[in-house]
Amino acid sequence: MKNPFKIILLLIASITIYSCTPTVQKSEISAKDILGNPDYLAISYGGYRENTRDVQPSIEELKDDMKILNAMGIKVLRTYNTKLKQASNLLEAISQLKREDVSFEMYVMLGTWIDCENAWTANPNHEAEDIEANTAEIERAITMANKYSDIVKIIAVGNEAMVHWASSYFVSPTIILKWVNHLQKLKKSGDLPSDLWITSSDNFASWGGGDESYHLEDLTKLLNAVDFVSMHTYPFHDTHYNDAFWKVPKDQENLTLQEKVDASMLRAKEYAIAQYNATANYIKSVGVSKPIHIGETGWASIAGTTQYGSTGAGAADEYKAKLYYNHMRDWTNSEGMSCFYFEAFDEKWKDAQNPLGSENHFGLITIDGRAKYVLWDAVDKGVFNGLTRNGNKITKSYNGDSEALLENILKIPSEISLEE
Repeated sequence: MKNPFKIILLLIASITIYSCTPTVQKSEISAKDILGNPDYLAISYGGYRENTRDVQPSIEELKDDMKILNAMGIKVLRTYNTKLKQASNLLEAISQLKREDVSFEMYVMLGTWIDCENAWTANPNHEAEDIEANTAEIERAITMANKYSDIVKIIAVGNEAMVHWASSYFVSPTIILKWVNHLQKLKKSGDLPSDLWITSSDNFASWGGGDESYHLEDLTKLLNAVDFVSMHTYPFHDTHYNDAFWKVPKDQENLTLQEKVDASMLRAKEYAIAQYNATANYIKSVGVSKPIHIGETGWASIAGTTQYGSTGAGAADEYKAKLYYNHMRDWTNSEGMSCFYFEAFDEKWKDAQNPLGSENHFGLITIDGRAKYVLWDAVDKGVFNGLTRNGNKITKSYNGDSEALLENILKIPSEISLEE
């Protein structure tokens, strides 16, 4: 008979050797591992429930949202500023969830808001910056990135901070370049994690994909300085501002409404791809080779009587929003790009005076927890079982009545009707 004491010693030794074997910890995952990885779906996130951002979501509310997004396969979030408590509370909420469940994963592209001098006044100075506010934004981001280095994997300097239609606050690329270089230097000095990626998140035109007014020397320097390009594209808005791709062509007039919509949403996808290609071609033309990821794109599900509603482009309804979401995920996943889809939940502060305004309705889930059409299959599969938002179970919009939803598909203007 074998000596049982020797067997126990061998078992102890085996366990000791196994426990000492190096393993890759989740905290070691970097932006390089996450971006472009379809196993790490990304989304833009704001957890505000009220008509004003003066009411910050609580950590418990944020944890509820994280559980919902995690159930959807979302593992990377994009935020927009560091001044408001949501950003720091969000990081703490994720940290608590990780302590409660070692398998829980959620990472953050931490946004910083950048303003020009005299922003939001009648006389903004676009060649200078609000140095006090911008410095505070960046310093808070540095603190958070170091404190939560296992969660914050990217810092974005500015949100649509260079695009000229942001007339209340935009800055020149020189200002963004200054802060990107500052953060890159901190990485080299060891004052920020060396694998933290730095970018700016902006409209495709700001990255060179638009008119020549953006083709500046400092933009080329910025392209060289960032770790990747975070590019925004919004076919939804251009159903009003540049609608040639959107209108139903004459040769499709005999199609059913649903067929017309399906065709228009394919053109919307192609429109977004064209903006990506224009940006990529410009970046290549100045001798820069950097990854491009979609920092923001989305489609509103309601627009009331605005230019996107029934009296305008007819763009905003849940059927179209589902098609666009699926198109963007399919395209970016197949191309090895991340897409920080806009956005996770509706937020009514964005157009507080107009409850039916499109800006309030870009979410995949409503404020009170109704999953829009794009997520109906997930509800059927039980993905959200046991999860709540604002105390409500996650249920389907339209009470799951597909006929009622299809009856609310908005008609798209045609080339013929506009000519008449």
